[in-house]
This record gives sequence, C-alpha cells and structure tokens, in this order.
Amino acid sequence: MNRATANHGIAPRAKRSASAELRRIGTIVLAVAFCIVWIFPVYWMFVTSIKPRNQIMTATPVFWPAKLSIDNFMVAVTQTSFLTNLKNSVIVTAVSIVLSIVLAFFACAALTLYRFRGRKAIMVFVLAIQMTSGGIIPQFIIFNQFGLLNKYSGLILAYIAMVLPFAIWNMRGFFLNIPKDIFESAAVEGANDWQILWKITFPLAAPGIVSTSVFAFINAWNDYMTAYTFMKDQSKYTLPVWLSSFSTPTMGTDFGGQMAASVIFSLPVVIFFMIIQRNIMKGVTTGAVK
Repeated sequence: MNRATANHGIAPRAKRSASAELRRIGTIVLAVAFCIVWIFPVYWMFVTSIKPRNQIMTATPVFWPAKLSIDNFMVAVTQTSFLTNLKNSVIVTAVSIVLSIVLAFFACAALTLYRFRGRKAIMVFVLAIQMTSGGIIPQFIIFNQFGLLNKYSGLILAYIAMVLPFAIWNMRGFFLNIPKDIFESAAVEGANDWQILWKITFPLAAPGIVSTSVFAFINAWNDYMTAYTFMKDQSKYTLPVWLSSFSTPTMGTDFGGQMAASVIFSLPVVIFFMIIQRNIMKGVTTGAVK
C-alpha cells in the first residue's frame, strides 16, 4: 500500500518535471529563433558589403562569398561628399549630445533637489511634449521665420528639442533614487549648492547621464528627415542623407555601395556604445562607493 502510494506520488512529479523541461526547451528555441531573426539583417548587410559586385544580384543567394572584396567600401568612401557629410554629422551630433545632457542635468537637479511650486506641472508638461511631438512641418515654419534653416545651429536646436524631453524624464529617475540624507549631510558640513551638485550629485547620477547620452546620440546620429528638410545646401547634409544617395531614380540602387556605407555608418554607434557600456559600470561603482 505504501509502495503504491509512493509510486502514485512520483508520477505527478515526473510529469511536472517533464512539462517544465519542455517549457524550458521551448523558451530556448524561441529565444534562438528571435536572435536569428534579429541578427540576420545585420549579417546580410555585412556580407553584401564584402561581396564582389557581380555576386550581389544573383538568382541564388550567396550567404558567404568565396572571395572577399573591399570594392564596395572603396565606392562608398571615395564619394566626394563622404568626408564633408561625416564632418557635419560629428559636429551636429556632438554638440547636440553635450547641450542636451547639460540642460537635462540642470533641469533634473532643479526638479528633484529643490522644492518649489509647479514642479509636478512642469514634469507633466515635459511628458506631454514627449508624447505629442509637434511634427516637422511646424518646426520648419518656425525655423524659417527665425532664419535657422540651412544652418548647423538650427539643426542642433531641432535635435535638442527632439531628445530633451525624454532626457529629462529618463534622468529624473536616477536623481530620485539618490538618498536625500546625502545632500543634507553635505549641507551640514558646509558644502554649497555647486559643490553638492558637482561633487555629489554628478557622480551618483552618472549612470543616468550615460544612458541618456546613448539615446541622444542614436537619435541625432540616425536622423534623416530633419537634416534633409532643414538643410538646403548638400554640403551641409549629414550621413543619413548621404546613405540615400546610393539610390537614384535614374541609376537605380547600388546595393553593394549602400551596404558598405551602412556598415561605415553603423560603426560609430557600435564604438560609442561599447565605450559608454564600460562607463556605465564605472558610474554604478562610483555611485555605490560615494
């Protein structure tokens, strides 16, 4: 009787164990399939960029060329507008990131470290701006009235307006997690507002600053529509607009050159993220120590 009862108890446990194992295997299979679907376009972009030009448009797909070629990269980088558009992207992106982070930092410091009337209303207003973008047409009309079209300053202001609401909202969460006792202790020890801001708040909020800078960089670097609409002079175009030059109504699309240009265009994003990722861990450690 006892043996029968024991066997009866073992069977449900075995079924539950088998069911859990099947769920685990199914989860792994779905995760692998998702990764393949996600990474295949990146893989195909890279493979197409290193294919000989006669193997790009073939009836049978070539998943890896027998002979690697850099002809597509040479076509991309030897375009007369490449270096000029690269310089434009670097200038606009760098200035946009710096100004957005500085403005968001001071805004979050004011909204979280100081008490005054209207703080909640300001955050609701910031969130509303983030959720309901004004659109590029009203921006174009306003910038045209102020003479900011076809100028780096106008494009930089447009990018700041695009990323600043999210930057404030995202960075504010890190400021709220800083214990208020730290600021009170620093004030008791004689630290003024600037010392509290730079020596205490800035190191502790470093992870939020870094993650926000990633968002600002990606948005400014990848933007196509604003740069194409606001800049009339082709010498002031940025790299996303340069990418579109590989497709023309008369000559068609140079897929090899476009894929090589896409690889070149993606490299700064990857490099920037790798550098920032290391700094995120450093910022977390610094905040814990402080």
